Amino acid sequence: MRVVLLGPPGAGKGTQAQIIAGELGVPAISTGDIFRANVSGQTELGKQVKTYLDAGNLVPDEITVAMVKDRLAEPDAKAGFLLDGFPRSIPQAEQLRESLGELGHALDRVLELVVDEEELVRRLSGRRMIVDGQEVQRDDDKPETVRHRLAVYREQTAPLSSFYEEDGLLARIDAIGAVEEVTARALRALGVDGDGEAGQPATD
Repeated sequence: MRVVLLGPPGAGKGTQAQIIAGELGVPAISTGDIFRANVSGQTELGKQVKTYLDAGNLVPDEITVAMVKDRLAEPDAKAGFLLDGFPRSIPQAEQLRESLGELGHALDRVLELVVDEEELVRRLSGRRMIVDGQEVQRDDDKPETVRHRLAVYREQTAPLSSFYEEDGLLARIDAIGAVEEVTARALRALGVDGDGEAGQPATD
């Protein structure tokens, strides 16, 4: 099964991607993980990526698309995958459709995690990490940066909802509640019974 997971920052995509991919038996492919690996490794690409992430902006398409295309060509993704954090714009979605078409594949389902904006700000601005024994807030989790990230999401990524709805692929998932409750809703939308067995996808 080939699935795209959509949702704004703070919606819980990373957590749900790992669980759902495990249920489906496919790799969870996160552009965020690829970006962070390059940033922490201080590669030349990572230095470029960090400037965009720290400002709450999207990484340019040419960097993102090339990385994702290479990842989808790896052996473990041939039988299916769950994409988390890509596509993030209509042009990226069109490039993904083209890339999959070249491989003789197409998306099966697009899940959109839906969360109220004030809840997203509360979740993200409340996050902390430990650095040298001190609890600190990431630059991109400060309230003003969070709101900017959400504004960027609304402008550039939210239109994907209508894009995929027109293709009949979209299922909106209420992402408020316990992790397992959100997972159950997502699996129902995929027509999976919780043991990785596919059935008839639920409709909105």
